[in-house]
Parts: sequence; structure tokens; C-alpha cells
Amino acid sequence: MNRAGRAGRAGRVQWVRGRLCDCWLRRRIRRGRFRGPERQRSSVWARSPRGGRLVAQVGRSGKAQDTMAQTITKRGPVSGTAVARSARKRKPFLLDLYGTAVGKKYAMAITGIGLIGFVVFHMIGNLKMYMGASDLNHYAHFLEKLLYPILPEKAMLWILRAGLIAMLLLHLHAAYTLTVLNRRARPVKYQSERDYQVASFASRSMRLTGIVVLLFVIWHLLDLTFGAGSINSYTGSKIADGPDAGLKDVYGAVVVSLERVPVAIFYVLANIMLGTHLFHGVWSLFQSLGWNNPKFNKWRTGAATGIATLVVVGNVSFPIAVLAGIVG
Repeated sequence: MNRAGRAGRAGRVQWVRGRLCDCWLRRRIRRGRFRGPERQRSSVWARSPRGGRLVAQVGRSGKAQDTMAQTITKRGPVSGTAVARSARKRKPFLLDLYGTAVGKKYAMAITGIGLIGFVVFHMIGNLKMYMGASDLNHYAHFLEKLLYPILPEKAMLWILRAGLIAMLLLHLHAAYTLTVLNRRARPVKYQSERDYQVASFASRSMRLTGIVVLLFVIWHLLDLTFGAGSINSYTGSKIADGPDAGLKDVYGAVVVSLERVPVAIFYVLANIMLGTHLFHGVWSLFQSLGWNNPKFNKWRTGAATGIATLVVVGNVSFPIAVLAGIVG
């Protein structure tokens, strides 16, 4: 018999032996003969190099494993990591992205843009105080009447407030969790102070300025929005007579609040902290959104400086004007 014939015969014999071995192993598996104390009941199935066959490896790591060939048409049971992945629910894309450091930076940048826009427009609206009590009171009344009568009175104003509160909470949560991620990534501090030489004061004090601004926002709401009795009992009072009778005296509430020297000093210091926070926030949001190029660094610096200066000068002028008697 030539070499080709012998090779063909050997191949057929090997195929028959494989089929008999498969039948024998299948019978042993059905009878539970392979479930010993040294073997796990679950099998890890993998595709065999031989077409259409699956190999099940049973046993523990570090010990001899029994390899069983089984001729089946469908994939066998999968255990381990694959089961955990299939059983685990996939999160929505946005939540999955927010779980990463990049997603948290995106969230801080986007919410920061919304909060910066509110701060700027809020300051511009408050400039009506220099036009007189009637203008500021009518401006406040206009905000309460937004989309009225489509929506109830003050409804749109509270929707905007709810959106601002949601953005603020998301901004705070992203900042806190991002700090935790950074500390876990490097639990040991740098041995040298080289990073402080490179980083600016605004970037190093973001945590401090953020806390001060948050405390100021809480005080500001209790003082001029909700009118807590012991803080500012005049907030919410209405004008009794004159052409503006029935309107809330917002102008009077602001004057009563800022006439107190400690409140005025806190107002000035908090707005300086706000400007410092805004400067680094406007600068870094471009980098967080991927708009980082040395060609635009001058524009980034100009935008950060301009917005921070505008907000600080406008807001700080209110308590100074009240104490100086310009407004009142």
C-alpha cells in the first residue's frame, strides 16, 4: 500500500476512534461519572480546532484537566465572566459615559456653561437697580409672568429654577466624584511642589472657591428669594400704594439686605471668589470639550478674564452703591 493509502486509512481509523470516544464520553457525562470532588460541575466550553466540535475542560486550576470532545451543533453553556456580562444590564449610553473621568469632565463643562450664562444674565438684569425702584420691580414681575397665561403664574420661573438646581447638583456631583477618581488613581501625593509652580492660584483654589460660592448661593436664596424671617423679613413685601401697588418690593428688599455691613462684606468677598472660580472654569471648559489648541490660548485667556471681570465688577458694585447711598 502506498503512502497516500496508508495516510487515508489512518485518518479514517482516527475518525472512528474519535466518534467512539465521543459516544463513550457522552454516556459518562450523562451518568455523572465526571462529577468528583476535584472537579467542578460547571464546564467552560470552547471551540475546538476540529470543525463543528466543542471541547469542555473540567477541573480546577493547577490540576490535571480532563478534555472531552463532544459533537454538537449548538454552543454549550457559558460560565464565568461571559455569564456576568450577559446577565448584567447594559446602562444607557449617557450613564455609561458619565461613569468615566472623561464623561464627568464633559458634564462639568456643559453644566458650567449653563451656570455661567445664568450668572451673567442675572447680573445684567440686576443692573436695572440703577434705573430706579420701579424698573427693578417691574423686571422681577416680568420674570414671574413668563409664558403666562399659557402656564400658571411663576410656573416658568420655577421650571428655570429647577433646571438651575439640577445643573448645580450635577456640577457638584461630577466635581466630587472626579476628585475621588483622581485620588484613587494616585493615592500617594507628589513628593515635590513642582505642580504648584506650574498651576495657577485659580486652578489650585477651585475647591475652596466652589465651597464659598455654594454657601453664598444658599445665603442669597434664603435672603432675597425665600425671605427667611431672621435673615430678611422684608423679602416678599408688596408695595401698598402708588402706580406700582401690588408689586413685590424687590428693590427695597435688596437695599435692606445690603445696608448691613457684614452682609455687604460677605457679598463682596463671595463675588471675588466667584470671579476666581469663573476664570479657571471658563479656561478649562474649552479643554474639557476638546477645544485645546495653543493658537486659541489667547482667546481662551481673554474670554475667561472678560467674563470673570464683568461678573465681579457688576455684582460687587451693588453693595458698594447701597453703602455709599447711591442706591436706596
